[in-house]
Amino acid sequence: MFDNLSDRLAKTFKAMKGQGRLTESNIKDALRDVRRALLEADVALPVIKSFITRVQDRALGQEVSMALNPGQAFIKIVREQLTETMGQQVEPLSFKVEPPAVIMMAGLQGAGKTTTAAKLAKWLTEREKKKVMLVSADIYRPAAIKQLETLANQINVKFSPSNANEDPVAIVERARMEARKQFADVLIVDTAGRMHVDDAMMAEIKALHQAVKPIETLFVVDAMTGQDAANTAKAFHDALPLTGVVLTKADGDARGGAALSIREITGKPIKFIGMGEKVDGLEPFHPDRMAGRILGMGDVLSLIEEAESKIDQKQAQAFASKLQKTGQFDLEDFRQQLQQIQNMGGIGGLMGKLPGMGQVKNQLQDGVAEKEFKRLEAIINSMTPQERAHPALLKGSRKKRIAAGSGMQVQDVNKLLKQFEQMQKMMKKMSKGGMKNMMRGMAGKLPPGLGKGLGGMPKL
Repeated sequence: MFDNLSDRLAKTFKAMKGQGRLTESNIKDALRDVRRALLEADVALPVIKSFITRVQDRALGQEVSMALNPGQAFIKIVREQLTETMGQQVEPLSFKVEPPAVIMMAGLQGAGKTTTAAKLAKWLTEREKKKVMLVSADIYRPAAIKQLETLANQINVKFSPSNANEDPVAIVERARMEARKQFADVLIVDTAGRMHVDDAMMAEIKALHQAVKPIETLFVVDAMTGQDAANTAKAFHDALPLTGVVLTKADGDARGGAALSIREITGKPIKFIGMGEKVDGLEPFHPDRMAGRILGMGDVLSLIEEAESKIDQKQAQAFASKLQKTGQFDLEDFRQQLQQIQNMGGIGGLMGKLPGMGQVKNQLQDGVAEKEFKRLEAIINSMTPQERAHPALLKGSRKKRIAAGSGMQVQDVNKLLKQFEQMQKMMKKMSKGGMKNMMRGMAGKLPPGLGKGLGGMPKL
């Protein structure tokens, strides 16, 4: 999400470099480009107009610091206004109610409510240490009930059973009683998808909301619908007192219009942003961090939080200790590092959150790096523990066996060993305190599709 917008804004800011000062003329030219970029990102027109006006008023009245060039001053103003448009601060969920706190998920069909309910349950369990129960009140799609039950088992949270012959209010009331008996902190209610123009369906969810009185009512909407997401959210809010929005499928071909339009049009905050189908693909929406991503400044704080939650800390500490003491790096270590990168969202996910790496991310062919990582992992998985610990054992007959076992060619095994040797050299440098030299030497030493991008890595 935001890739095209980020590229357009980067070109605009680059054009401002070298200007002696901010003038009405160069600000007007820059704002014309910003306006065009926002239109292409499918941001709602009223939001664009308000945003441009605020930036222009601040830029023309700005006393530029002697330490800043005009481009930096302008970027600072744009970042602050982007943050303001998206809501200033992260809006946490409220639990100020006698347990269980009920969270109701609402939205259109196909927006990803059921998956998002499970993602939220996992996030609350792991990050907030809450005891969560899930229940489905979608009586129109029996498969949704089974899907939610399957996901609940997958993430190891309680599930209250229901069936298509029951009344939604009765389902949720029973689930709330069960949650109370089992001392659950949170009850997440998945509801049926509905259109805001469907009076009967809207009347049903209004009755459900009135009976259950959830502490949070989250509108789940597909980010790829652009500014239509904001308009639909407003229509739902007019009928139902929403407390926040969850943007789903943000890793798809989303232009960013939804994220930039929702807060201003609905007055309701984006509380979470979802990516992918995996149950761990949910993160709180931080307007200030998202503004940084849009402007190519990265989001290191989110990257750190993600690392803390998704990386096996014991394994990472053991690896760091081993590397520091012995400087040894074997194929099992290599395999674990590949898995850690994939757990963090792959190379694309990492690059999107590193400052100055937006262009690098775009240079990577879609999915090429991730596919290559899986190929490498398959080859290593075909080796014995002894072969992983002692790569020097890998000669002709062993290579043939490994290639056959992984469905690859001997050339692929040779290629992996060459890449491993290069990584091994870099790890030895790192163990001797040569982190800067290691990072500068990474270009061309990782799987295909990464070398070209990392060649542009900023010097440390």
